[in-house]
Amino acid sequence: MSRVYNFSAGPAVLPEDVLREAAKEMLDYQGSGMSVMEMSHRSSEFEGIIQTAEADLRELLQIPDNYKVVFLQGGASTQFAMIPLNFMKNKVADYIVTGQWAKKACEEAAIYGKANVIASSADETFSYIPDLNDLALSEDADYVYICENNTIYGTKFKTLPDTKGKPLISDVSSCFLSEPMDVSKYGMIFGGAQKNIGPSGVSIAIIREDLLENEPLEMTPTMLKYNTHVKAESLYNTPPCYAIYICGLVFKWLKKQGGLAEMKKINEEKASLLYQFLDESKLFKGTVRAADRSLMNVPFVTGSDELDAKFVKESKAAGLMNLKGHRSVGGMRASIYNAMPREGVLALIDFMKKFEEENR
Repeated sequence: MSRVYNFSAGPAVLPEDVLREAAKEMLDYQGSGMSVMEMSHRSSEFEGIIQTAEADLRELLQIPDNYKVVFLQGGASTQFAMIPLNFMKNKVADYIVTGQWAKKACEEAAIYGKANVIASSADETFSYIPDLNDLALSEDADYVYICENNTIYGTKFKTLPDTKGKPLISDVSSCFLSEPMDVSKYGMIFGGAQKNIGPSGVSIAIIREDLLENEPLEMTPTMLKYNTHVKAESLYNTPPCYAIYICGLVFKWLKKQGGLAEMKKINEEKASLLYQFLDESKLFKGTVRAADRSLMNVPFVTGSDELDAKFVKESKAAGLMNLKGHRSVGGMRASIYNAMPREGVLALIDFMKKFEEENR
């Protein structure tokens, strides 16, 4: 078997131990004689899978009892509509726009009410997190919204905004389970699994119970009401069973690594190695303000479109895959999620050193 180092932003690298476990159980899940792909979501086997996955997630994040966990379809992008449909009772919400995904969420919310941009870093191509001190919150805002880690631009909120009692809703798609977080500081967190937790097809939402007491906007379809899925324990309709199963295996893998505090140490070390090289390089340059750098997504450039293209081509030939930057910004981007081993980051740095020597 020949495995490459996959630096894709998502769908992204998964732990090899998880892939091996899934392969072992592909034809026969724990003596059931069936693959998880084949079994009914109403079966006792799948009930055990989803209940164990939720219990392990609650343990990893230390989720308080007054929060509900749901596994949803439609990706994180569907939440851009579900959030205002379910929580915009005053039809006003405040958005901090730090990248394309927060921008898209804000634009979607504007369909259903007034979406106020109270801070933005668009003026410098989303290369920093704006000042969060003394935000001009809307008096009647139903919630404050952030995208906590910006996959495309490589920025991360290091501190949370003071929402002055208003619920904070955070898209954590690309930093989910990469470090501990205090769930009690949020009204809701959500994310697509395909960046740091599992395969594409499932999103996870963690919602404080009091928010679920709101009546959704009148036009809200049944499938877009959070309570539909909460009350049915994520089984209102056929869920993405196999994706949930893989997420459950990843949760167990994370526990074996020592939990989220240990993962944070590992992720900080990997990111530090790469950022240190970028800071010392004469050819490569990081594109994000140092104080706001993400541990998960590291964008960089050479300053030459021609050299960037050459780097992407040659890195692929060297087994370093998916380093091309997002189409909206160009350059390169290394996504170094939980499952990216330290050896992968070192292999990338070694290649970058060689490329720099050959292209001075």
